[in-house]
Amino acid sequence: MKYMLLMNYPPVQAVPPISEWAPEDMKASGAAMMAIHQELTARGELVGSEGLTGREAAKIVTHDGEGPPVVTDGPFPESKEFLAGYWLIDVESEERAIEIAARTSAAPGPGGRPTAREIQVRPVMSPPDTEM
Repeated sequence: MKYMLLMNYPPVQAVPPISEWAPEDMKASGAAMMAIHQELTARGELVGSEGLTGREAAKIVTHDGEGPPVVTDGPFPESKEFLAGYWLIDVESEERAIEIAARTSAAPGPGGRPTAREIQVRPVMSPPDTEM
């Protein structure tokens, strides 16, 4: 079963933005995430992953099918949560997807304490059955 692990960066109580972390804390967090990434690769569970730029580079596009599309900056500053990246995994069960998400949420932050960031676990939809 494929799952998308979405890594959002809403404010977490007592955890400053990563831009304010000490270099050694950023390095430890990166190492923890890389260890998970390497394990998923070695087990053949990693389908794809990407980190995303900050919300300052995001655009929102809407189109009504006529004329040019409307392109705006976004997410808007009043939005406290934004998508930071994702892992697309192919695992045997939802329990395994949750296990991976839990380890990701517990990656170290300032002072080595787990950040407890929310990780969204969402099944990837299967294509409809076209056989009659």
